Amino acid sequence: MDHIDRIPLLRSEAAAFEKAVRRAYDRGDPVPSVPSCPDWTVTDLVRHLGGVHRFVAHVLRERITAPPDPADLTLPEIPDGPDALTDWFARGARELAELLSELGPDTPVWTWSVEQTSGFWLRMQLIELAVHRWDAESATGAPAPLAPGIAADAVTQSIEVMAPARRGWRQAPPGTGETYRFRRTDGPESWTVLFSGDDVRPYPGDDLRTAPAPTPSADVEIAGTVSDLALFLWGRVPPTALRATGDTTLLTHWFTLVPPV
Repeated sequence: MDHIDRIPLLRSEAAAFEKAVRRAYDRGDPVPSVPSCPDWTVTDLVRHLGGVHRFVAHVLRERITAPPDPADLTLPEIPDGPDALTDWFARGARELAELLSELGPDTPVWTWSVEQTSGFWLRMQLIELAVHRWDAESATGAPAPLAPGIAADAVTQSIEVMAPARRGWRQAPPGTGETYRFRRTDGPESWTVLFSGDDVRPYPGDDLRTAPAPTPSADVEIAGTVSDLALFLWGRVPPTALRATGDTTLLTHWFTLVPPV
């Protein structure tokens, strides 16, 4: 997907999140808990996502290119009532989508990653919104899977961006040559990643290979729909949702090598 394709998906995921939140609030007190986010209620989820959207919007609006000072960001008071809080979220999501559409993919702005562009923020926020939409839906029933394009982005982002970042943030133990292959069963893609010391080396899969280097053999192959692969990597579904071959003990070891945030 490119930038222009992601904008309408950001809007549709925001609308789906809002719908799931209103459905949860319609149940009355107590506010439903979010099974996939321990110790969080739906209200905590809305506050978190609405705050993140406003932080990113501040970075984009001001074209900030250095790590922002939190003191420079003044958020309006977050409303308490369910309807007001949900409306507050919806306004922030709309503003974020408008800013990202206006700026396009290549505007230089600060991010927490190596890639310092507005396009990074759209890709990252679309993934986070889709995962949290899944969280919100899970509070009141069976959540819909992630859309294939978003899920494929989420797998790639998990391996190429999140894995190195999380290892640095949490001082993960060195890799000893563990090699994982994630293969989607509803499309041609596969993703292979090797942990060696402090390095995380992603290799494109057979159907995506752009480099001449051969894809290494994998200690474990994890197969499933691209949505389930993404949700596993984001800590939302258990290993039992996937089919693993090889050294299956490495499934849970993934979260030692890539600690959750």
